[in-house]
Order: sequence, then C-alpha cells, then structure tokens
Amino acid sequence: MTENKKVFIVMGVSGTGKTTVGKLLGKALDIPFFDGDDYHPETNVQKMSAGIPLNDQDREGWLLTLNELAQKHRSSGAVIACSALKESYRKILRKDLDNHLEFVFLQGSFELIKKRMESRKDHFMPAALLKSQFDTLEPPNDAITLSITNDPEMLVSQILRKRQ
Repeated sequence: MTENKKVFIVMGVSGTGKTTVGKLLGKALDIPFFDGDDYHPETNVQKMSAGIPLNDQDREGWLLTLNELAQKHRSSGAVIACSALKESYRKILRKDLDNHLEFVFLQGSFELIKKRMESRKDHFMPAALLKSQFDTLEPPNDAITLSITNDPEMLVSQILRKRQ
C-alpha cells in the first residue's frame, strides 16, 4: 500500500486521546507514530508545566520542526500527534506537503476532556490550561472530525473508512 501513504496529523486539545489514537492508527497502517509533545523545546515544556499557556511565538519553531518531520515521511507515511489548534498552525504543518497530509480532529466537550485530564498523572500539561486551549481552538473545516465519546479502536476504524 506504499502508493497511497500519507502523513496524518491527529489533532485536538490536550486530553482528547491524540497519542492513544495516533499509536493505534500507526499500527493499523504500518507507519511510524510520533508524539508532537516529544519535539517541544524545554522552554515550552517548562512554561506549560508552570501553567503558562504557549503563545504563537512559542509554538512556531515547534511547528516547523513537526513540518520537517512530516516532510521526511511524506512518501512512506507517518502519524503525528499535535494539537494544531489554529488554522495558522495547520498552515505551517501543511507547508510543502500538498495532498500528502491529512488532519484528524478529535473533538469532545470541555467537561469530558477536563475529567480525563484530571485522571492522568504522567503528563506535563495541567488540566488548568485546558480552557486556554479551547479558547485558542479554531476547528478545522478540512479534517476527518470524530467524537471522542467513541473508544480509540472505533475512532481508528472511522479514520480508516474516511481517509482520502
């Protein structure tokens, strides 16, 4: 199936299950998974850990790094988990990738996601920053959009059916 490999950006606010769904999608498509959080510079991680929301300037270098990662995998395919909250961020991620990139938007209610975030212990993003993510979020018009009320396996099945 190498003729139609794409880079999938699994996006949404923190706590939507981007990493879980992304890993499962990568496994289903036999392409590598990359967690965008692993590519944040230490200064971004420190800000978020301190409960300080990132601004556009903080995110720019990180998004450019993820675009480079996507470009390296444009022919072989990959899955990258990245919040990609604004259209301007998605534009950076899309740079020079044309039809080799597909966004998957995981969406859910503030209440559901807050509950999920409060139950996880191993993440640098505190639940207190969730409101800032919802305030920043510009839902995409050109993505596979899925409700996180479904379990991760069902979400991957939906992605596989809907992918272009």
